[in-house]
Amino acid sequence: MEVRWHILLVIIGASLVTFLPRVIPLMVLSRIPLPDWALQWLKHVPIAVMAALVGQELFVSDGKLLLLKNVDLAAGLFTFIIAIKTRSLLWTVLAGTACAMVLRMVFH
Repeated sequence: MEVRWHILLVIIGASLVTFLPRVIPLMVLSRIPLPDWALQWLKHVPIAVMAALVGQELFVSDGKLLLLKNVDLAAGLFTFIIAIKTRSLLWTVLAGTACAMVLRMVFH
């Protein structure tokens, strides 16, 4: 097997670019005591990031805002209701996946 050095260097560089931004803040923040307001604020970051990622997938298709005849939005609303009712990640994922599959088979 031939090793192409420029591809190996790209893989190593991509690994470092992916690894360092995750590790450096963790190392710095684990040594500094954060005030309570910062800890409260940081609790909302994962939810905000998830909402931004999911919201774009649910509402926007081909660069256009879709509110009607949107199968993904219907599946997302159903999944949200299941999540509120069950408070279970497993049931939410299973119900959301099944709902998206059924709606796509029926309407596409």
